[in-house]
Amino acid sequence: MGLFDRIRGDDDPRVAFFGIDGVPYSFLEDHFDEFENLAALADEGASGPIDSIVPPESSACWPSLTTGVNPGETGVYGFQDREVGSYDTYVPMGRDVQATRLWDRVADAGRDATVLNVPVTFPPQRNVQRMVSGFLSPGVDKGAYPDELREYLSGLDWKMDSNAKLGHKDDKSEFIENAHETLESRFEAFKHYVQQDDWDLLFGVFMTTDRVNHFLYKHYEEGGEYEEEFLEFYRTLDTYLGELRQNLPEDVTMVVASDHGFTSLDYEVHFNEWLRQEGWLSYEDDDHEELGDISDDTEAYSLIPGRFYVNLEGREPRGSVPESEYEEKRDQLKAAIEGLEGPDGRKVVDRVVEKEAAFEGDHDDIAPDLVAVPNYGFDLKAGFKGHDDVFGHGPRNGMHSFDNASLFVDDPDATVEDVNLYDIAPTILDLLELDYDAAELDGRSLV
Repeated sequence: MGLFDRIRGDDDPRVAFFGIDGVPYSFLEDHFDEFENLAALADEGASGPIDSIVPPESSACWPSLTTGVNPGETGVYGFQDREVGSYDTYVPMGRDVQATRLWDRVADAGRDATVLNVPVTFPPQRNVQRMVSGFLSPGVDKGAYPDELREYLSGLDWKMDSNAKLGHKDDKSEFIENAHETLESRFEAFKHYVQQDDWDLLFGVFMTTDRVNHFLYKHYEEGGEYEEEFLEFYRTLDTYLGELRQNLPEDVTMVVASDHGFTSLDYEVHFNEWLRQEGWLSYEDDDHEELGDISDDTEAYSLIPGRFYVNLEGREPRGSVPESEYEEKRDQLKAAIEGLEGPDGRKVVDRVVEKEAAFEGDHDDIAPDLVAVPNYGFDLKAGFKGHDDVFGHGPRNGMHSFDNASLFVDDPDATVEDVNLYDIAPTILDLLELDYDAAELDGRSLV
């Protein structure tokens, strides 16, 4: 029990959550002999692989993980979403998340939450104890609240994200150095506020893991040039998580989780080019770069990752498919996607999910009609600038996966079996002993 806890005389249980963005459980389990701290967490508590959400994209995953509800309730479906009744698109930020976050529930109960580096939280909320926004935040000056947090992070030379552009180079040494620097600054900040011990919920995310996986994962899986550097990065992460656990007071339960899994990438799949070649999509002219440039006779278009929309009359501004033909057209599109094969003869997608099977809520009006969940190795792209080929290669060699995300709960009474991302929020609420209406959430508590 920490100093602040003793002063407050507060007996309420507390939780420290540490996110490890995009880390697959099987990878960690295969190296428990090296990752001794995560191995101890698994041995003394509960752990296992969990499923992500549809689609398994960080901008959609973190709002769902932190609310316990699907994108139909959060209103966030991916890195780029479409405005209602428009072809305009936008990048969802924290204010676009329509569901109640875990830390809002903590604040509403009169308790304190420290929120550090969670994606899709800009601008920082003022109703919590302290918050620094994560992915897509412009910088500490605007991304941290209150002043004491902003000043502390500025002294750490805090980076809002690692420099992914460095990963595009053939020589990855500068990228790896930058990744370690970013990881270290996250650890120092998390450790500082763990030791300050004035919160009921501490929620911090290491997103650098996702960046490292995007550029080094295939080196690990295929014994490439940077395999050892990849493993060393994770040894460092394991050491940091172990030290954070050692610093936690006895009344705190530690939870570690990733938002999706990861695997090696073989081919990028440019689905709008595929739709164009198959006659589903066309453009008004040769100068096209955004959704609004599609022509009036377009029947379908795609947004990343693997989201497909029928250009529906009455819903899209220039919809060409009458509502009476919607089901037939969607079935045809679904069958065509399911039948697509890559250059190596493998099926591109594992399955195609219809919107009503994945999304439900007050904000499902911009939900995709279909979501393709890819087979390992096929990274589903969109874009409207055009590509000469459907299949291509980019600078990344790792991609997200729907399955094989990670969950560790430092509680031997927890059960991690048949779990998905939606189960994390109710589990944390139960660990905090906060009342909530279970019917409002899409997951179930694991404790």
